[in-house]
Amino acid sequence: MDTNKLIPLLSDMAIFVTVVEQGNFSKTAKKLGVTPSAVSRQISRLEDALGIKLLQRTTRQLALTESGTITFNYCKQMVESADQAINASRSATSTVSGLLRVAAPKSLANKVLKPLFVEFLKCYPDIQLHLKVSDRILDPIHDGVDFLIHINDNPIEALVNVKLGHVKSLVCASPDFLSNHKLPSHPDDLKSLPCICLGENLADSRWRFSKNNQQTTVQVAGSYLVNHSEMRRDAIEQGLGIGSLPDYIAEQGIKTGKLIALLEDWQLTGNYQGYICLQYVQSKYLPNKNRVFIDFMKQRLLTIQSDL
Repeated sequence: MDTNKLIPLLSDMAIFVTVVEQGNFSKTAKKLGVTPSAVSRQISRLEDALGIKLLQRTTRQLALTESGTITFNYCKQMVESADQAINASRSATSTVSGLLRVAAPKSLANKVLKPLFVEFLKCYPDIQLHLKVSDRILDPIHDGVDFLIHINDNPIEALVNVKLGHVKSLVCASPDFLSNHKLPSHPDDLKSLPCICLGENLADSRWRFSKNNQQTTVQVAGSYLVNHSEMRRDAIEQGLGIGSLPDYIAEQGIKTGKLIALLEDWQLTGNYQGYICLQYVQSKYLPNKNRVFIDFMKQRLLTIQSDL
């Protein structure tokens, strides 16, 4: 039979199986939430399409004809196969396994995310994690990643965004440096002090600060420029100048006394700070491996953030 003609009969075949199993039209109608006459019409339509009589109708019961018995067996197999297909799809979506591809910036991945990824894989050993470490913001579709983690107050609008935490830039110096230089009390004081800049572009030497409704921009200078946050931290600790660091990089040095946070009532604005965003392509049917990753990262990273 032509597929176009077959497809409309599939529901009739399923109704036919239910009628046989229930024993009459009334019970079938009650189970399916329709009227007995609707059930009867579907059986008649199936008989007309097949050109055979499927059921012998009496006032008290239904009986399969010989052709009806053969047809019932095939229709029963069809319904069972459909049920197996549904169970298989549910099993696939309930299994926490498969490949996850995640992109994250170098410093955040190494300092913050690395232990979380290891812990995640221990919790879900059937998941394979492919981490792409890059400071370039990747495109989930064109670059083939399931999740994009980046630090940005302006997440990509076309993607779902989950806020995992927040990164703040801190202006720091070492105790030795401050013993030989005047402690800055205002961003303008940085003009006369050696500063360590990122050096990625000209704007990196113009530090923008905000405090309540105040804003100011300071042109700074120094003999060392480096866009690697941990190398910049080492240089600050060794007294080469004042520099900016993400809070998760500066945290340990501040706790041990190797670093001192400066101008704490001012906020240094710019790149590499803001919300930690977990972004992915919108999907109505999100695999369980993706769901558990989102839940895990939200729970664990927010816990870490509360300790900073």
